[in-house]
Amino acid sequence: MGHAHVYAHEIMHRGRVPMEPVDFVPDWADRPRKAKFHPDAETFPLPGTPPHTTPQPPVPGFTLPLLSGMLRDSYGLTGRRLAVQANTDLAALPHYTHANWSRGTASGGGLYPVSVHWAAGPGGPLTPGLYHYAPHQHGLRRLLTGDVTGDVREALGPGAGPAGRATQYLVLGVKYWQNAFKYNSFSFHAVSMDVGALVQTWRLWAAQYGLRIDPVLWFDEERLARLLGVAPEEEGVFAVVPLTWEGGTTPGGGGATGAAARHRDVERSRRVLEFETLRRVHRATEGRAADRPEPGALDAAAAHPPRGAQPLPLPPPPAPPAGTTRALRERRSSFGRFDASRPVAAEQLAAALADCAATRYGTEAERPGGPALTSLYAFVNHVEGIAPGAYAYDPAAHTLRPVKAGPPGPFLQRTYFLSNYNLEQAGAVLVPTVRTTAVLDRVGDRGYRLVGGTVGAVAQTFYTTAAAFGLGAGVALGFDNIAYMEELGLTGTDEAPLLIMLLGRERPRPADFRHEIA
Repeated sequence: MGHAHVYAHEIMHRGRVPMEPVDFVPDWADRPRKAKFHPDAETFPLPGTPPHTTPQPPVPGFTLPLLSGMLRDSYGLTGRRLAVQANTDLAALPHYTHANWSRGTASGGGLYPVSVHWAAGPGGPLTPGLYHYAPHQHGLRRLLTGDVTGDVREALGPGAGPAGRATQYLVLGVKYWQNAFKYNSFSFHAVSMDVGALVQTWRLWAAQYGLRIDPVLWFDEERLARLLGVAPEEEGVFAVVPLTWEGGTTPGGGGATGAAARHRDVERSRRVLEFETLRRVHRATEGRAADRPEPGALDAAAAHPPRGAQPLPLPPPPAPPAGTTRALRERRSSFGRFDASRPVAAEQLAAALADCAATRYGTEAERPGGPALTSLYAFVNHVEGIAPGAYAYDPAAHTLRPVKAGPPGPFLQRTYFLSNYNLEQAGAVLVPTVRTTAVLDRVGDRGYRLVGGTVGAVAQTFYTTAAAFGLGAGVALGFDNIAYMEELGLTGTDEAPLLIMLLGRERPRPADFRHEIA
């Protein structure tokens, strides 16, 4: 049993046994920047893309405008928002230095610690080199000139399949301090989900054009950290995403160069803290290409068959009123604005359940067409035609199986630790579970990043579907995980509820300010 098992146990029990350091208080005056900063690097602006354009699938591959649009609609800033809501940071948001900028992808605490690098090889629109995506400028900072895709391919190893034959790669790193300054030891759990949410945004966006996003999680992480010019224990490299490029070439004879980024990130914080738990779980989950599991290795960790009483049929999911791009632009967290006086339609709940259940992280460890890793439960408060209670969702039959009857509102609110939501006012609260220990047993400690990424991908699908139907949504991690296991009858199983997803209608005529910038 590796350290990831220990960390998973601590995460599940943190509502009852606080994780160290228990007396930690963030130093907000010395917080890090909200994105990396390379002061001497040249920045190249990315081309603009018209909002809400109608995709024309399929296309043979990515182009610079398409990549620009995907980055903009996922991690780029699309507008400034200010609304009367119940989150604890409301008092600071009217001040420009604390402005709340909307993005298509969700992030724990709105911290956005994922760094996106483009290893651009031959056949693309730019001089081959290593570039960092600067979300606040929507541009590319050139960190190194020269083709380094051979280094990426060598880090992926010989068993990477089609990913090992690409000439364009997106490399996703996580700057731990950008999240740990607030969440300390818990941050590794949160940032793993952040990576999955970003990858799922890309998958949803690219699918409009018939393009695929298939992340690779197993590779020589230390080698890629050297290429990116980051200290391995300060920034983890979580995923490599090969891109199919329009008119792209096949890799040439050039191999690894051993190069490293010439420009380095400059930290704003005067004092950067280290957390032993974070350091240990990072080391335990570091990737090596030689440890890549065989496709199908996770079949034994698949979700259990749905449980519960006599199934309740759900209506067919309707087509969403808004497309993916518009939904990503509209996505936001509701923060206490739910209104129970207007119930959610059963068709809308059905669409959210079906979309979330169909979501896959799509890594090399998952067999195409293989079983899902997630199960899905629903606490129904206010949904037309569905009695209040706890249910298990059966995706194959598209039904809800009753687990516990009766209004779940008192339980939901009692086991939630924050004050930014009234869970009883939500129409329904969806709960994805993963057999975390089974995943770790099958693929090793690196699998913890896969677990977090899988649940993060489900959360991003949930947000996008809710926005497409004009519903309010929120995702939260501040709840008693063990209480949810007890309430759903999961005690003694290896199913782990890792987050909760709130769906409902919002109060009419909100006091909102919105300024679109993209």
